Amino acid sequence: MTDEIKTGLEWLALGLNFVFIVLLIRENIWCWLFGIIASAISVGLFFHSKLYSETLLYSVYVVLGIYAWITWNKNSLKAIMPIQLKRTNYHLVSIVIGLVMWFALGYFFEKYTDSKLPWADAFTTSFAFAATYLEAKKVLHHWIYWIVVNLFSIWLYQARDLPVLAIMMAGFGIFSVAGYIVWKKRFNKQSLAY
Repeated sequence: MTDEIKTGLEWLALGLNFVFIVLLIRENIWCWLFGIIASAISVGLFFHSKLYSETLLYSVYVVLGIYAWITWNKNSLKAIMPIQLKRTNYHLVSIVIGLVMWFALGYFFEKYTDSKLPWADAFTTSFAFAATYLEAKKVLHHWIYWIVVNLFSIWLYQARDLPVLAIMMAGFGIFSVAGYIVWKKRFNKQSLAY
C-alpha cells in the first residue's frame, strides 16, 4: 500500500468516524452504518501497520456495529431505547474481563506474531471490546471507557506512524467527554420521566 493510499484511507476513516460519533451522541441509529464502514477500512490499515490486536478489534467493531444496529432498530420499533446506568459490580466485571483479554492478547501477539507494540495494542483492543459492548447496550458509562482508550490510542497510533488516526483519537477523546455530558443529561431527564 502506497503512502498516498494509506493517508487517503486514514482521512476517509476519520471522516466516517466523525459522522459516527456525532450521530452516536445524538442517539441516531444511522451512526452504526458509518461506524461499520469506517471500521472495515481501518481493518486494512491496522493489518498493514502490523497492529494485529487493532485489526482484530476493528473486525469485531464491524460485527458489533451490525449487532448494535439490529438492537437499536428492534428497540426503536417499540420506543427509543433508554440509556442505562449499571452498578459498580457490573463495571468491575467488565474491567476484570478486559484485563484477562489484555494479558491473553498481549501474550499471544508477542509470542506468535511480528506485532509491533503487542501489549499496548492489546490494551486498547481489550478495553475497546468492553466499551463497544456497553455502547451497543446504551450504558451511560461506556463513554468513560472510551476516554481512556482514545487517549492511550493517540500515543499508540503515533508510534506506528498513523498520524491521521492519532488526530482522530484526540478528537474522539474530546467527543467522548461531550458524549458523556450529553448522555448524562438525557439520562437524568429520562429518569425524571419514569
